[in-house]
Amino acid sequence: ALALFLGFRNNASYDRFVEGRRLWGALLNDTRSLTRQALTLSGHPADSREISTFVHYLICFTYCLKHQLRQTDPIRDLEKWLPTDLVSPISQAHFKPIMIMKELAVWVRNAKEEGRIDSIIQIAFDENFNKLSDIVGGCERIASTPIPYTYNVLLHRTVYMYCFLLPFGFVDSIGWFTPLIVIFITYTFIALEAIADEIEEPFGTEPNDLALNEMSRMIETTLLELAGENLPGYPKNTNHIID
Repeated sequence: ALALFLGFRNNASYDRFVEGRRLWGALLNDTRSLTRQALTLSGHPADSREISTFVHYLICFTYCLKHQLRQTDPIRDLEKWLPTDLVSPISQAHFKPIMIMKELAVWVRNAKEEGRIDSIIQIAFDENFNKLSDIVGGCERIASTPIPYTYNVLLHRTVYMYCFLLPFGFVDSIGWFTPLIVIFITYTFIALEAIADEIEEPFGTEPNDLALNEMSRMIETTLLELAGENLPGYPKNTNHIID
């Protein structure tokens, strides 16, 4: 029965981890799609300031989502990727990625008013903006809905109580082998519980959490490459653990 509870706990934690990874994979795909649309459908030249602004908005959106999920300060990325007049109002916003998405929609609206795109292309942009909104909402749902604390406490105490009583149940049947068997079983149960704790919050900064820094850099690099801008010279990661 205890193994079944631990299995459910690990499955619940792993499902949260996998869903977080899927959401960030979708973010990569959708930002690429939006960049391609801006380059080929917006009517702006590929090397224009307008295209660069749109791409920088998408990159900043990605970094702001990472900072929101990790509750870190995004000001350096805001100053790097946004126009000066937007840094202050967006830095004061509570949901910064959503505010940047509004600026992306304003960019498309301006292109429509200038006659560069028609209503059908505007709807195509809006469909991808809705996908970005769904990604933000999915990440916020994972980050703001932990596994119930009471369930964790009950399972934790049950595991330790079971491991404490285990030698008394084995000593009559296996004698001197009791310490060895008990240590093995105890290690397995405690390790399973520890694994579930590690991956329960996929957006953290622990080694077993999602590599949001690396994925943000990947999105930045691929969008800049699509736009024909200079690529950042990030150092190559030679460690099997990425942040």
